[in-house]
Amino acid sequence: MAKKQVNGDEAGKLGSGLNDLVFLGSEIKAGRLGRSLTQEHLAKATGYSLSYVSKVESGLIVPSQRFVEGCDLALGTDGLYARLRARVVNTGLPAWFQPFVQQERKARWITEYSLTLVPGLLQTGDYARAVFEAWAPDATAEEIAQQVKARLERQQVLAGETPASFWAILHECCLRIPVGGPAVMRDQLAHLVTMAALPQVTLQVLPIELGAPPSTDPMIVLRQSDGQECLYSDTVMGGQLSNDEARLSDAARRIERLKADALAPRRSIVLLNQLAEGFHE
Repeated sequence: MAKKQVNGDEAGKLGSGLNDLVFLGSEIKAGRLGRSLTQEHLAKATGYSLSYVSKVESGLIVPSQRFVEGCDLALGTDGLYARLRARVVNTGLPAWFQPFVQQERKARWITEYSLTLVPGLLQTGDYARAVFEAWAPDATAEEIAQQVKARLERQQVLAGETPASFWAILHECCLRIPVGGPAVMRDQLAHLVTMAALPQVTLQVLPIELGAPPSTDPMIVLRQSDGQECLYSDTVMGGQLSNDEARLSDAARRIERLKADALAPRRSIVLLNQLAEGFHE
């Protein structure tokens, strides 16, 4: 099996060329260099900081509408960057996450272990919105709405005539953190119970009373119909996507231990209902 790992600026390599956000940044940089302007010049022309321009050109942040309109004006590109930004916003996905989503859409079996948050495939819209608002307090309402929309669209992998099989192991901690407040958490826990009733979804809870868990790192293993697998994990540097055999073997051992230590699916449902009762206004 070929070995490949993706993180940070390499994220686009596992997808089909540059992702939209990186492409937008590269086009702004190309337009700037084509007019022999420095980042300082563009920062002054748009009214933004040098750091902001650098992050946009590196594909690290989604530029504001005002910034791309300023770029179009300063570089004479007749609305090109505004149109490219609209495409980025419509995806609702950060640059480093897009390669994973491409792989997830093709997966037939998905196994996920989460410690602090409910997995994205099982989140309600209100829960997802609270997560994104906490992650990006400066984001606009439009940007948050697009991120929520993209997250809910990801969940289509569990729907349709041939849904993927999803096995989720949730540490009890992620069920006790009051994301969005009591009402949001009650709805979220009820949604987990509903999803767990689907034949393609298996849900287990790893109880807090066990102490140190077999793994302190969240992980997702995707398996395609041809047996090919890849491992994904979130880090402070962005997502890491790998099909390295040693990493996959280690993940498989940890997942087996997690399944063995977690509550049985039926007992997990009982705990979910008990936790829901604990969230009061």
